[in-house]
Amino acid sequence: MSIISPLSISVTDPFGPTLAYAQGIRLDTGVEPDSLVKTHCCFCGQQCGIQLKVKDNQVIGFEPWYEFPFNQGKLCPKGVKRYLQGAHPDRLLHAYERDSSAPGGFKAMGYEQAIRRVAGEIERIQSQYGRDAFALLSGASLTTEKTYLMGKFAHMTLRTSNIDYNGRLCMVSAAAGNKKAFGIDRAANPWTDIVGAEVIWISGANVAECAPITTDYVWQAREHGAKIIVVDPRITPIARTCDLFLPVKPGRDIALFNGILHLMIANDWLDHDFINNHTVGFAAVAEHVQQWTPAHTAQVTGIAERSIRQAAEMWGTASTSFLMHARGIEHHSKGVQNVLGAINMVLASGRIGRPHCGYATITGQGNGQGGREHGQKCDQLPGGRDLGNPEHRAYVAGVWGMNPDDLPPPGVDAYEIFRKIDQGEIKGLLSLCFNPVVSLPDNSFIRAQLEKLEFYVAIDFFLNETARYADIVLPGSLHEEDEGVVTTAEGRVIKINQAVTPPGDARQDWRIIQDIARAMGRAEGMAFHSPVEVFAELRQASKGGIADYSGITYEKIEAQDGVFWPCPADDHPGTPRLFEPGSWNPVAQGKGPFYFPDGKARFNVAAYTPPTEDVDEEYPLILTTGRVVSQFLSGEQTRRIGPLVDNYPEPRIEMHPVLAQKLGVADGEWVTAETRRGRTTLRALVVNSIRPDTIFIPYHWPGRQSANQLTIAAQDPISKIPEYKVCAVRVRKGGGSEQ
Repeated sequence: MSIISPLSISVTDPFGPTLAYAQGIRLDTGVEPDSLVKTHCCFCGQQCGIQLKVKDNQVIGFEPWYEFPFNQGKLCPKGVKRYLQGAHPDRLLHAYERDSSAPGGFKAMGYEQAIRRVAGEIERIQSQYGRDAFALLSGASLTTEKTYLMGKFAHMTLRTSNIDYNGRLCMVSAAAGNKKAFGIDRAANPWTDIVGAEVIWISGANVAECAPITTDYVWQAREHGAKIIVVDPRITPIARTCDLFLPVKPGRDIALFNGILHLMIANDWLDHDFINNHTVGFAAVAEHVQQWTPAHTAQVTGIAERSIRQAAEMWGTASTSFLMHARGIEHHSKGVQNVLGAINMVLASGRIGRPHCGYATITGQGNGQGGREHGQKCDQLPGGRDLGNPEHRAYVAGVWGMNPDDLPPPGVDAYEIFRKIDQGEIKGLLSLCFNPVVSLPDNSFIRAQLEKLEFYVAIDFFLNETARYADIVLPGSLHEEDEGVVTTAEGRVIKINQAVTPPGDARQDWRIIQDIARAMGRAEGMAFHSPVEVFAELRQASKGGIADYSGITYEKIEAQDGVFWPCPADDHPGTPRLFEPGSWNPVAQGKGPFYFPDGKARFNVAAYTPPTEDVDEEYPLILTTGRVVSQFLSGEQTRRIGPLVDNYPEPRIEMHPVLAQKLGVADGEWVTAETRRGRTTLRALVVNSIRPDTIFIPYHWPGRQSANQLTIAAQDPISKIPEYKVCAVRVRKGGGSEQ
């Protein structure tokens, strides 16, 4: 029996995107589900608790999970409608091979035949060109078990250096900055510490649309008397109710952080005991920020001097505070420096490592935290270990039962992988839940490189825009079709519970990877029968590392509503708040709370440099990009859910009325935005909530609607994150519909 009737929308492409709406049994409130499965949302790094209603192996709706402590039943629009991705007409039910004569450009093939083809092509390419000629690109919304397995598949099975993940586009600047300052990459505090803080500083984080439940924590704090400071080029929804809004010019965040620290020093709003006893490097930073007077800071940032002084006083004189940031300061060619500038403000205040005194990066992807801890990053091994460190290599090789010398050296980042394709060094590619044609900058270059590959295999549950370039497509699994762990923005390890089984020939992704290894005759270390077996090995591989999961079990997660890592032993409760005196720390060994041998945090000089591409006469405006509340990342899932598309049907070019008047553009009229890399024609969205020198385009759409036709491929030299948040653009009226 078919539970959900076919959708009425007709499509010429069998792979969609088709808009799914609730109908049939999903609208019948009297239906009793077969089960109610407690699990988590499949989207952002908050990973809100949700209960999925299951009937006849299909998800037919949801119920709030009030008992889960993070969101207490609350969900954003994406979470409310996520169940509509199940039983979707675009779902990949078979393996496919490219065939230009077939509908949609692909024809179905047998799963085992497809696996043999993939295995044979990997063998051929590595035999002919060398191991590093085959590369892997993985995802940061996968369970941690899958990310661990992808790293092991690359480093042990294929012995290729070339693996990276789409967290390269999200969290790596924060990770690098945190490691430089604290020695560890994790939010320092649980979100409960937000409530009770006197001042909350939010930089480059549109929390109301990108992490909506975090907004509730901020509002709770406000009800308890907190003052809210928001820094952004746009008056985002969270900024509309803040106490102080600082409309920073894109790419100038370091200048603001340095200017605030200058005033903290000038007014002696410092915690001298903390600085002297728990940090190093303050003198060099203090000398550097002498130049960042309020007048100089105002001139560079575009923020009024009086507002800078007000922000410094609010922050500097508080007794408790919480600073959080996201991609707005991280998506820059100096993203790591931005992060270090923010951390300098926190360290100078001494407000960290105690209740209601915190610092955190708001994780973007569903497992953005766990996905960057256990080995799918190009320079990484499980437990947050370094692939280039001989001791780390020896430990993990011992767990895997291999010679450390057989582990490859560190590889290159995701964008550099495409440059290596262009240079002829990489000939084959496997991707898992990664859509670089939409998500990487200057994406015309990415399309050209996909066409150069001798062989490309994509594993996914929908045929995304990148998979359309694949030679073979393997049908993977949705979030609710598997189990495993993910780690939330807070550092809380939680459990994803399987609600339904994969339909047709679709397989859980960890099975597919092992099937390829087996078909290659390289099944050693790839014979797991369940995610819990993978997790058991991951626990061992992480033991003693900074990201130590060895004391975490599925049972402990269920009993505690999640376990905060590090958790180094079975009887250890986990670590909700980092840097508290006496907390477990394998690096400092009792000398201090921070993860360096001396136990002290590091101040780092954060030098200001302009954006890689600043405005000029030819391109006089700034382009910045980001999300909208109803869409997620490259839109592979959300652009197939009807109510979410109805909420925001198409991307628009957001501009200030002053700019619109100068261009002669009215709201809703067609305008063309052009950079040195490409152009797009979209309708104008004229609003008062953006700087007049800046335009904003959301990045969730493909093709001619893609914002990443325009963005620049400049990267941070440390984190290799692209500079999505600022490049030079020109805008003109008209151009007609190019959709």
